[in-house]
Amino acid sequence: MKVTVVGAGNVGATCADVLAQREIANEIVLIDIKEGLAEGKALDIWQKAPINLYDSKTVGSTNDYSKTAKSDVVVITSGLPRKPGMSRDDLIVTNAGIVKTVTENVVKHSPNAIIIVVSNPLDVMTYQAHLTSKFPRTRIMGMAGILDTARYRAFLAEALHVSPKDIQAMILGGHGDTMVPLPRYTTVGGIPVTEMIDKEKLNAIIERTKVGGGELVKLMGTSAWYAPGSAAAQMVEAIVKDQRRVLPVCIQLDGEYGIKNCYLGVPVVLGKNGVEKVIELDLNADEKALLETSRLHVKEVMEVLDKLPK
Repeated sequence: MKVTVVGAGNVGATCADVLAQREIANEIVLIDIKEGLAEGKALDIWQKAPINLYDSKTVGSTNDYSKTAKSDVVVITSGLPRKPGMSRDDLIVTNAGIVKTVTENVVKHSPNAIIIVVSNPLDVMTYQAHLTSKFPRTRIMGMAGILDTARYRAFLAEALHVSPKDIQAMILGGHGDTMVPLPRYTTVGGIPVTEMIDKEKLNAIIERTKVGGGELVKLMGTSAWYAPGSAAAQMVEAIVKDQRRVLPVCIQLDGEYGIKNCYLGVPVVLGKNGVEKVIELDLNADEKALLETSRLHVKEVMEVLDKLPK
């Protein structure tokens, strides 16, 4: 199995490192436009293989997509972070161009690949990759829900003084402050979370989750990478190993939840063909209203992309 990670920055390099460490693929190709960056990080990861005892080979390349040929899965992390003074529309213009070019190269060299998008703004960059690749929606998805859910579970584990391993949860909607955490579907060792924590504390954790990315930017001056990179690697593993994991991913909805042609996070079964099945939860009225708010927000951002010069 061969996996390519486009973008050798913090998120991409972390993803490649986790893939190698867990021996998820035989060959992992790291590619970047910055001269020597991907080669150096790939070599560094390979040099710790004798220490951490894995044999997945990591290879780096400066913008030579021929080395990515016949990849089974491609993770796109490339793009610029939002900088002070940069509007959301500016970020969309810049990153849409990057994701479009990357996707064209992916399609050229790996026409049967499954694409996972991590670039921001996540939902609309998944849309851009779908438009460019023309792949079926089952082979184009965005990584957001796993990261958002992980943050939610981590905060809950801390508040409850329990292992995060025992917390299961689900978050729907867009990647950002309109995400839709679902306390009804959150359990701690199979026990409903509402029996373990009072409503006020739970709501505070939900609000912290919604701005989880921003909290890290304030602390570090840059966006997160360990958790996002690991989340993308988890998606790759589910596909490569045909695990049929039930995970929240961003995908184009085609009537599910009463929504068409919008890219939102929903639970899916993830296996060797990509999205094997979209799972529709039975949402109550409040949850539906929150999901609709999220849909309207994502649709508004998609329309910004639609208006860009072609």
